[in-house]
Amino acid sequence: MMTYTAVLLDLDGTLVNSIPDLADATNAMRTEMGLPPLPLDVIATYVGKGAENLVRRALSSGFEAPLTEETVAQGLALFKQHYHVVNGTKSAVYEGVVDGLTQLRDAGVAMAVVTNKPAEFTHPLLQACGLSGFFEHVVCGDTCTEKKPHPMPLLHACKLLDVDPGQAILIGDSANDALAAQAAGMSVFAVPYGYNEGQDVQNLKVDGIVASIDVAAARITGSAANVFTE
Repeated sequence: MMTYTAVLLDLDGTLVNSIPDLADATNAMRTEMGLPPLPLDVIATYVGKGAENLVRRALSSGFEAPLTEETVAQGLALFKQHYHVVNGTKSAVYEGVVDGLTQLRDAGVAMAVVTNKPAEFTHPLLQACGLSGFFEHVVCGDTCTEKKPHPMPLLHACKLLDVDPGQAILIGDSANDALAAQAAGMSVFAVPYGYNEGQDVQNLKVDGIVASIDVAAARITGSAANVFTE
């Protein structure tokens, strides 16, 4: 088993279930724009490529005419306004996350968050969930000029941590994570409980599917012989 000196972790759908807050903000936006609310499970399939993509997809359900950039901008402004209020209020840290991060920290593994969520929401969410102290760096959706699935945010995180991408592994929940890691030349684990835009995680090209972050940590630190799920 290869030894990794750094672990990069996705946020939404990997460390934290933030769908309840995202759904509340999305539906508040839709209400103000004269649209009915969407089911939570539908909104979950829109999460993964950043706030603008979420808004664009949420507004595409209901408008008969093609969306204009002005409409999207209006929706994004309303979404941000509401999300600032609810961010972190209903979000929950997934089981095994704190234990897993503690294992990695105690083993001396450097850690960073790499998320497509804007910085204005990422840092408050990490703080509200009690996770901020685990990470040396946080790369957000607006830190670089590109988001996942582009490799740029992962490569930037490796540079901040002063590690070669080949010595790092990403833990995520979606095709965005798998594609970004592959393009960056690093390994990637996937957790099966995240969002992945409604697609089955079993179809992802990853180095392993791990049941939880503590299971991934055990594998990475060598404290478990075989923790992959098939």
